[in-house]
Amino acid sequence: MTISTIKARGISVSLDLTVGHIADMVVESGGRRLKPLHRAPWVDAGETLPRDLPQGTVRLSGDFLCAPFSRSDVEAAPLHGWPANSAWDVIDSAATDDGWRAVFRLRHKVMGASVDKILALRDDHPFLYQEHVFSGGSGAISVAHHPMTAMTGGGRLAFSPKRFAATPADPLEPDPARGRFMLAYPARSADLQHFPAAGGGTLDLTDYRMDDRREDFVTLVEADHGGPGWTALARQAEDDLVLVLKNPAELPVTMLWLSNGGRDYAPWSGRHLGVLGIEDGRTAVGHAASIGDNWLKREGVATAFALGEGRGFSFRHVIGALPASGGEPPQEVTTANGRMRLASAGAARDVPFDSDFLRIGRPAVA
Repeated sequence: MTISTIKARGISVSLDLTVGHIADMVVESGGRRLKPLHRAPWVDAGETLPRDLPQGTVRLSGDFLCAPFSRSDVEAAPLHGWPANSAWDVIDSAATDDGWRAVFRLRHKVMGASVDKILALRDDHPFLYQEHVFSGGSGAISVAHHPMTAMTGGGRLAFSPKRFAATPADPLEPDPARGRFMLAYPARSADLQHFPAAGGGTLDLTDYRMDDRREDFVTLVEADHGGPGWTALARQAEDDLVLVLKNPAELPVTMLWLSNGGRDYAPWSGRHLGVLGIEDGRTAVGHAASIGDNWLKREGVATAFALGEGRGFSFRHVIGALPASGGEPPQEVTTANGRMRLASAGAARDVPFDSDFLRIGRPAVA
C-alpha cells in the first residue's frame, strides 16, 4: 500500500493511493488533535475478508470520489466506480506560500475521461479543500463525495436549508437475517426532525443515537438559498464539530448513510458502529438511473455531468473539524472575506476559511 501525506500548519491529510481514499485527516486546534474521518475496523487488520468485496470496501476510509455513485451499470466497474476502487498516481505535491497543494490522477479512465484529484491545505485553516476535474470522455457520469465520520456517543446534526428528505424504494438491508433499518421506504418529509419510521411514527434525522442499531440511507435535496450547502455534526463523546461543505449548483443533493451496527454479515459483522456518511453528490442511485429518467430529475434536480471530447468539468468540496462549542451544531454557516461564521442562538464564532473556494453563484456545467 502507498500513502501520500500532505501537511500545512495545523493540519495533515493522507491519501491511500491504492484506492483514492483519504486514510487519515488530523486537525490540530485548541491544543487538541481532531480526527474527523472514519476508517473501517477491518482495514489493515490482517483478517480474511470475503473474496467478492470491491477494493473500495476492503480499504473503506475517510472520503473518496464516487463516479458513478453506487451501481456501475453502464460501464463495467466496481461499486462506486474506478475512482473509489483503483490506483491513483501523484502528479504533483509541493508546499505553497501558505500551505500545500497536491494533484493525483486516476490510472483508469471513467467513460473515457481522465480524472484528477486536487487536494489543498492552508496554514491555520482546519479544512481540506478538494477539487475533482474530469477531462474528455463521452456520455454522462454521476458523481459524489463519500466522507464518513464515526462517533462513540452519538451526535447532533444541522444542515443548510433543504427542500425535503426522501428514502428510496427499498432499504439497504431488507432481510432481517442480515441486518436492520429504522426509516420507512419509500418515504418523504420536508421536516427533517419528523421523518416517517419503518414501524410507524417518525424519527429525527438531526439526532444520531447510538442505541439505534440500523443501516439507513436518505437523500436530502438542497433548497434555493444562495449560500454554500453544509452539514455540521456535533459529535458528543469526541467533543468536536465536523463540517462538510459544497456548492449546491455543482452537488445538489446530500445523502446520509447511517451505519450503526445494522449489518450482521462479513466484513461489517455488527461492528461498524456510529458511522455517518455525508455524501454530497450530483446523482441518483446507480449510473443508469442517474443518466436516465429518475425521481430527482422530475423534481428539477440534476443527477449527472455531461462528458465530451475537448470539454471538461470540475466540482469542489470541503471537509473540516473544530473543537466543540456548546455540544450543539451551529444554526447557520456563512462564508465571506476569508472567514467562516458559525452562528447559534446568541453566539457566533469565526474561523479562517477560503470563502472564494466553493465558487458560490457560479453555474455548474450541465
